[in-house]
Amino acid sequence: MSKQTDAYFATLGALPGKVCCHDGDGVEMSLDESIGRFVTLARETHDAGNKLVFIGNGGSAGIASHMAIDYSKNGNIRSQAFNDGSALTCLGNDLGYENVFSKQIELHARPGDLLVAISSSGNSENILNGVDQARESGCRVVTLSGFGEDNRLRGSGNINFYVPSQEYGFVEITHLALCHAVVDFAMGWQPDS
Repeated sequence: MSKQTDAYFATLGALPGKVCCHDGDGVEMSLDESIGRFVTLARETHDAGNKLVFIGNGGSAGIASHMAIDYSKNGNIRSQAFNDGSALTCLGNDLGYENVFSKQIELHARPGDLLVAISSSGNSENILNGVDQARESGCRVVTLSGFGEDNRLRGSGNINFYVPSQEYGFVEITHLALCHAVVDFAMGWQPDS
């Protein structure tokens, strides 16, 4: 491989070990503890008859869709993504794009649901408004963000994962890997002996 390719994959491979995690009170947690709590929240949410709701824009919307089906089908954890094209364009047109997730959460989320809010920048108004509505609806929240350390999403969840990178691809791939780890662990994944 070229030096550039080696550096790219070395950077990408090192990022999960650099993820910063903390709870809703700002108490720092290890990555292992944070993933473990996410697994527990996801299972508790499902076992109580509730659901996980995934939201994200662009590439993060793709992660939301991917994870909603994987958590449901593979993990047997009731999940859905709020990124249907008709819903987004209708609500965006009628209420403004900043409300496309908050309105769906208002309509469909129930107390005890778990919102998984994914945003590379951590500053998308529609994601932040979705988190606010989830809290108002009695939901717990997990956030995944990146870019600036001071992004607004980073401290708004019960569990918060922050990827310290300014690169969309690196942040998105790390978010996807974190979400996959949670569902894989919930399914009982163990390292090979």
